[in-house]
Amino acid sequence: MGTMGCWHMLLGLLLLTAAISAFDRKPDCPDTDFCGNVSIPYPFGIKEGCSRQGFELDCNETDNNQQKLFRGPYKVLEITLQGQMRITSHVAADCYNKSGNTYNSGYSKSLRNDGPLTFSNTRNTFTAIGCDTVAFITSYSERKFTSGCISFCWDKESVTDGICSGIGCCQTPIPAGAKSIDIDVSSSTNHTSVLDFNPCSYAFLIADDQFKFNISDLSNGSQYSSYQGNDKEVPLVLDWAIGNETCQQAKENLTAYACKSSNSICYESTNGPGYLCNCTEGYEGNPYLVGGCKDINECERDPYLCGAGKCKNTEGAFSCTPHPKIRLFVVILETVSSLLFVLIVGSWVYWGLKKRKLLKLKEKFFKQNGGLLLQHQITAQKVGVPTKIFSTEELEKATNNFDESRIIGRGGYGTVYKGILPDQTTIAIKKSKIADETQIEQFINEVFILTQINHRNVVKLLGCCLETQVPLLVYEFISNGTLSEHIHNEAHSPSLSLENRLRIASETAGALAYLHSAASIPIFHRDVKSTNILLDNNLTAKVSDFGASRLVPLDQTQITTLVQGTLGYLDPEYFQTGQLTEKSDVYSFGVVLVELLTGEKPICKNRSQEERSLSMYFVTSMKENRLFQILERRIVDEGDVDQLVAVAELAERCLRVKGEERPSMKKVAMDLEGLRRSVEHPWIQKNHEDATLLGNATEDYIGNGTAIDQDILNNLTMSGLDIGW
Repeated sequence: MGTMGCWHMLLGLLLLTAAISAFDRKPDCPDTDFCGNVSIPYPFGIKEGCSRQGFELDCNETDNNQQKLFRGPYKVLEITLQGQMRITSHVAADCYNKSGNTYNSGYSKSLRNDGPLTFSNTRNTFTAIGCDTVAFITSYSERKFTSGCISFCWDKESVTDGICSGIGCCQTPIPAGAKSIDIDVSSSTNHTSVLDFNPCSYAFLIADDQFKFNISDLSNGSQYSSYQGNDKEVPLVLDWAIGNETCQQAKENLTAYACKSSNSICYESTNGPGYLCNCTEGYEGNPYLVGGCKDINECERDPYLCGAGKCKNTEGAFSCTPHPKIRLFVVILETVSSLLFVLIVGSWVYWGLKKRKLLKLKEKFFKQNGGLLLQHQITAQKVGVPTKIFSTEELEKATNNFDESRIIGRGGYGTVYKGILPDQTTIAIKKSKIADETQIEQFINEVFILTQINHRNVVKLLGCCLETQVPLLVYEFISNGTLSEHIHNEAHSPSLSLENRLRIASETAGALAYLHSAASIPIFHRDVKSTNILLDNNLTAKVSDFGASRLVPLDQTQITTLVQGTLGYLDPEYFQTGQLTEKSDVYSFGVVLVELLTGEKPICKNRSQEERSLSMYFVTSMKENRLFQILERRIVDEGDVDQLVAVAELAERCLRVKGEERPSMKKVAMDLEGLRRSVEHPWIQKNHEDATLLGNATEDYIGNGTAIDQDILNNLTMSGLDIGW
């Protein structure tokens, strides 16, 4: 090579070295415990020339004369080379006292990031706290995104420690790629009904590992005092990445490529554009610095790495030299292994073929039982699978091979068995029928619906089993039968006092209101009836059987479906139009409420053709001022006239023919809760004798019910009509 060629090569190397150096930090840059005891690894830095462009930090003094690390307005708590930065952010609050609003942050809680920083969608959760709280979060990225959650409760007793599911506390995830967000929190009734224990609503974005809900969070004396009031802070996690290029694109521009260590690799960011660097296996350190990835001496780190043998460290790896006696043992072991090889291989082939046959059979059942449909729904809605996948053997053992003596209920879509797990947990197992494809869709629909629900008055799904010929659902066991049995079976009726009936109605209404407005995706139950309301030993209501339920897109208030329901409970408007709305559940609940008041069944053949339907019979009686003639005697004896009239009027509003004239399920739940409290703590003294009270009630009460269209109800009560189960 000529002299001129050598000079060109030397000049090229000098230029390349200068270009690379431009992206390295100076040798005197601090990186450990320099500011606020926070380590500052490159590419971050606080001095000129100590950071990659866009990764600059500030070290400032706080009000108490302490040095803290900041990125813009945010205090930095930790930086990792795995692409995370922990910071603190503000809390949005909306507070009241008896005089009115004392503080409201509105949209002032705006969080903004620039450059390489993005809010982590896998390590943060949007959280709202309060019993009268409506919170929204809006993110600004390539696409604008708005989400939020609602939290309501009427007293501290309805809130559960550690559970953030919409009662006192609610949470929702944030999307990927969000660099700027606004948080807004408000209340619907200015906390007037909960002011004594919850004067404020709070909303904030917080790191998942830094939050656990506690009842004390509802009051100003909370153990989480760090986010009580104005300008308080909570920790959250930011993801960071290098540039906007993929790894392949970045490698093509060697001078700007951030993975400077020779023993480093590049991998794509999972939250927005860009890439990160990591040391290859056998090395550790900072991959963003030349020579930053150092060899790990595995032998020094673990003296017993090679057991009794000798460990030798090599660049990026290690090797083991066995002890002489171990070598002899290895030879003997190899000889024995050779003799057993044929037997082992033969056994392996036999069991492999048998296992393959079993796996194919399970795969067949999985597809047959709608497993692919369930996977599609889970993928489309991005929700989790049930809590536990039970094996066939577990459930057969729990039910004594599904013995007939373990059957506790039968329905149109399957049979329910009682089971006992090895830890003595009692469960209910629903064994669905597989007569046709429609029933498979009902089964998968029930699994999918129940994965969306977390409410104390909704029966809890514990898991499922799809590897059997008949698909199985596993629920918590509710020990005290159905509400229908307690109303209509004389053996149970003494337990249902007026107080218990109103509480059960209030709990059921609250669960349905949660399904309609507080669940992550609105749910219409579509088969509300007293046989689908279970009671535990404390007579706590548990809404069950979601085989007919439907998820409702957030941008819709009604959906068109095939008419399905139960005779006597079916909404006449839904029956005629096929348009399912939340008011369809309100109508069915109204029938249940009338059952609780009258003790009558929804369809009674002993009454005249016109009054065979309980809803028609009740509304007609209200209209003709015969309310106290049809109420169950115990209800009349225990209740106050005004209270009973109020409950009856609420039931009548639920049963109105036009859905638009019915109250929402949330309104029904709030009214029932107020009426239930008035029964528990009556403020009106009963000064009249019972006979006089009943006489005055029947003479003075003037019903304001609306007559139901005769043709609709005649259609509903036609002999032989059977819709659903």
